[in-house]
Amino acid sequence: MKIYLLSLAVGLLVGVLYYVLNVKSPAPPLVALMGLLGMVVGEQLLPVIKNLIS
Repeated sequence: MKIYLLSLAVGLLVGVLYYVLNVKSPAPPLVALMGLLGMVVGEQLLPVIKNLIS
């Protein structure tokens, strides 16, 4: 759980730095979030499928 909170804190810090430095995000926010969602679902889906097949 600690690693998730650290990841969230670093992400928030980077977001604040982007805002302060007036830097645009390298990817459109919705596209980036959908990509991250796909990564998480893919990471969790394969073990579930393996367990169902076994």
